[in-house]
Amino acid sequence: MQVHVRRTTLAVLDVDAVVSPANSRGTMGSGIAGVLRHHGGDAIEAEAMEAAPIAVGAALVTRGGALPARHVIHAPTRPEPHAKVDAEHVRRAARAALLAANHAKLQVVAFPGVGPDEGGIDMAEAARAIVEELRAHKREYPETVYLVDTSAEMLAAFETALENSLQGL
Repeated sequence: MQVHVRRTTLAVLDVDAVVSPANSRGTMGSGIAGVLRHHGGDAIEAEAMEAAPIAVGAALVTRGGALPARHVIHAPTRPEPHAKVDAEHVRRAARAALLAANHAKLQVVAFPGVGPDEGGIDMAEAARAIVEELRAHKREYPETVYLVDTSAEMLAAFETALENSLQGL
């Protein structure tokens, strides 16, 4: 698997899927999920809510609506909107998103910095959890993962986590 870090927003990426760190209800009211709904349309949220509840540690693939991405992988990091997030929630969401991407044979997937915005988790801790799950994922898909954010601090956390994983730290 190739992993790239890029400063951008998920809403503009032309990839097979973007990961939305949702809640178990499937609502996309604010944060990254809200941005995706705003750019992709309410149909994305409606499709997720129809399949809800989505457990933390599970994921749901929906259509991408008006987004350039063809799909959205809803991977809850919290059972309820605005609940706090810890590293285990991020880890379980990342693992579920990767397994969903493999099942749907999605080649190129973009992950945001999950948890630091509304969830309250430290950026380095969130980045480390995501990168550890990427390294542990030994399936055919996705072939390429983009770790994206608009925050320079989150991008630095991703870069550090990737460097540390390569050094076995």
